[in-house]
Amino acid sequence: MNDRDAGLVPPDSALPAGLHEPLHEPLYTPPNPEPEASIQHSLFGEILDWMLAPLLLLWPMSIAITYLVAKSIANQPFDHALEDRVTVLAQQVREVDGAIATRLPGSARDILRADDVDSVYFQIRDAGGGHIDGDRELPRPRDDEGDKDGAVHFRNDAVHGTPVRVAYLYINLDPFHQADAAANADEPAARKALVQVGETLDKRALLANEIIKGVILPQFIILPVILALVWFALSRGLSPLAELQERIRARSSDDLSPIDSRQVPEEISPLVGSLNDMLGRLAQTIDMQKRFIADAAHQMKTPLAGMRMQSELALRQVDPDEIHRSLEQLAKSSESATRLVNQLLALARAENQPHAGLAFEEIELGALAVSVVQDWVQASFSHDIDLGYEPHDEPVTIAGNAMMLRELLSNLIDNALRYTPAGGSVTVRVRRDGEHALLEVEDTGPGIAPAERAHVFERFYRILDNSASGSGLGLAIVREIAGQHNAEVDIFNNPRSHSKKFPGSLFRLTFPPPASDPIDAA
Repeated sequence: MNDRDAGLVPPDSALPAGLHEPLHEPLYTPPNPEPEASIQHSLFGEILDWMLAPLLLLWPMSIAITYLVAKSIANQPFDHALEDRVTVLAQQVREVDGAIATRLPGSARDILRADDVDSVYFQIRDAGGGHIDGDRELPRPRDDEGDKDGAVHFRNDAVHGTPVRVAYLYINLDPFHQADAAANADEPAARKALVQVGETLDKRALLANEIIKGVILPQFIILPVILALVWFALSRGLSPLAELQERIRARSSDDLSPIDSRQVPEEISPLVGSLNDMLGRLAQTIDMQKRFIADAAHQMKTPLAGMRMQSELALRQVDPDEIHRSLEQLAKSSESATRLVNQLLALARAENQPHAGLAFEEIELGALAVSVVQDWVQASFSHDIDLGYEPHDEPVTIAGNAMMLRELLSNLIDNALRYTPAGGSVTVRVRRDGEHALLEVEDTGPGIAPAERAHVFERFYRILDNSASGSGLGLAIVREIAGQHNAEVDIFNNPRSHSKKFPGSLFRLTFPPPASDPIDAA
């Protein structure tokens, strides 16, 4: 077990008393209520709600407006009839010897009051307000109601608590005196008599109700028809979604070709475009996985074939030295296969990490580098290579995943040790360049030609005429992990190497500055 894994689980003796027994969990735990945001909603229902809700709200408003309009329409013909009655009644009023007289026979009074539905009232008053003829209970108009200019005016009033509609008219008893008063402001105002005719509102209410019935009753028939038409229109309008669903469902599992956006409505085209983009990325990922599996299978053939050959050769040998030599080759082949499998697993873990969500934390890069270098010291002794670390004056902190960064640095050191000849040196360095953190691995090996530097990060890529053992996956893992941390990887010649045969390599990772915390910034 590695030192970094030690201490994660304390021994049983270190546990407090009472914690050795498993805790008893309740037999049933009620499930948490599903959050409202995760409840699936129907697009058809949403559109139907947004269409019908305003319709149902506007319907009572239309009834109220219709009632007001109906009352206004019902008032007009009856107001005209009242106006005619007041005009006819005013024509029967005369002033005789300073007194007001009416020429209204009994039959005319009966005709004036004749109404099968409403009660009709009339009244005549002199210039002083005294009652001359008609119904005394009919109230007088207020002083501010209507202009006394000889025109018929209307008002709403009440007789014995019953609402009535009243038409009234002021009659000038001396027209010649009125002309003189208009010409001379000093003349006293002309004397005017008041004529009023009022009726109750039963006929008006009946007519308004008939109008409302004629308007509202058809709406009770039209409303279900509207609902049916809206339902039908929505069903037809959303049918392209159902057709798109059927076309997608009819596809085979390996058909990742783009969906024809010309066969869908314009509103769904952005959705289909996004789906096509996702299908393209998925097809590219599947192709990469297929190539990866094919390359991995091809790479696994070599160590497995070697192991089989060495084992068969050992079985045929009788000389103990030859058997020992075959077993040594078998151990090397198994070591190579084990390393290849481990790197394949590391690459798969690095590639799947973004999908699983990479947890970043604050990491002191220098401390992490020292720990990794210590893990590779024994391997550097076996290669007869001087492995060292150059410390930095101040801590270099970045945001990252410690496990993945250890994997990255381990692959860089492993790559340097494999390509650096015996007697050479490998140096790990952590420093800061402005706001950027730098991680460098420097070796004194054969170096990498500029034309090859863009290809060494590809999977299973091996530089020709290179005898160093390796699978070609280490730098691919480095590139994948660096990309997850938004770090740039650059390759240079070793500036401290002066050998033409071994110019060395310098791998430099440049990490972005840590994002500032808005709380701290405030």
